[in-house]
Amino acid sequence: MSTQDVVDHELVSMMNSVFAAQRPAGDRPRRPVRLDTQLWKNLESLGLTRLTGTELAGGSGAGWHESAALLSAAARHAVRLPLAEHDLLAGWLLEKAGLPADDAIRTACVLDGKGIARAVPWAGAADHVVVLCDTGAGWRIADLPASEIGIGTGHNLAGEPRDDVTVDPAIVDGPAVGDETVHEFFLRGALARSLQMCAALERIVQLCVAHTIEREQFGRALARFQAVQQLVADIAAETALARATVDAAVGEVAPGWDGDAGFHVAVAKSCAGHAASVVVRNAHQIHGAIGTTAEHELHEFTNPVLAWRSEFGSVHHWDQLLTTAATGAGRAGCWSLVAGPVRPSSWPHLSEVSPGAGS
Repeated sequence: MSTQDVVDHELVSMMNSVFAAQRPAGDRPRRPVRLDTQLWKNLESLGLTRLTGTELAGGSGAGWHESAALLSAAARHAVRLPLAEHDLLAGWLLEKAGLPADDAIRTACVLDGKGIARAVPWAGAADHVVVLCDTGAGWRIADLPASEIGIGTGHNLAGEPRDDVTVDPAIVDGPAVGDETVHEFFLRGALARSLQMCAALERIVQLCVAHTIEREQFGRALARFQAVQQLVADIAAETALARATVDAAVGEVAPGWDGDAGFHVAVAKSCAGHAASVVVRNAHQIHGAIGTTAEHELHEFTNPVLAWRSEFGSVHHWDQLLTTAATGAGRAGCWSLVAGPVRPSSWPHLSEVSPGAGS
């Protein structure tokens, strides 16, 4: 069942209206991307910035289906905000550790053994950074003011902030958590990126269909050429496959995260990553040079898709995990691996699927 069938239509309409008002037709985002504090305040007043948090923790008490609708609406309108980082990652970690939360904007990261995390989303724009750190005596969580840590600024291909974070491990003295928290952190991030990618891919398909209908070549619309029809059909099929796997993953984790969650997220991130390659290539073939110009919006979706597919585990990482599981299951167990609901012993547990602290 898709997210659209689960989430209240009025809520989805409200989300789209908010982002559409922020990005009127013809408006183009500035690069590098900066945090729109006014839009953030608007979303905060609507209870959307901490959508999945419990009401006791100041959240709206919603779930993954609602969060999927929010992330998709933002990506569909090319609005860049740390919605996933603030809510699904940082906010979740605070609740997991029993730490208090306030109205500060947060992001989150996993530090390596030297207290460093590379390309942390929105670290330079956040008020606090929630860190997971292996202190040598186990994993600990700390909610650190941005002013107390080292932040080196950077950006991804889409111009979004991706900053290096440096923390003295000695100051990370918060609550202890197990390995499963670290691995779920990466799975949550991977699923969030898959959702964003799918929404952007769907918007790219819409742009391609509109372009081929409106644009004429040799006296007839591009949509009349068989080669162009094939390009559009390929991107529509790849996008539909990615959407099906992502919706399946959201449906799986919505009741709660378990050992099966890693499989569904791996499939979703893999399919979305492979779809990105086909869709971006074909879309720019269809649009030609105009798709890369500042006046056209195509690159506002293709660049983020290419950037997001490598975050929280590369396509190769998830492909390798699925390939290992499939070969390990063998001919007799491959169908049960795909169909479930019980995975064979060859499928790694949730605690074995993270791409590593530096991803």
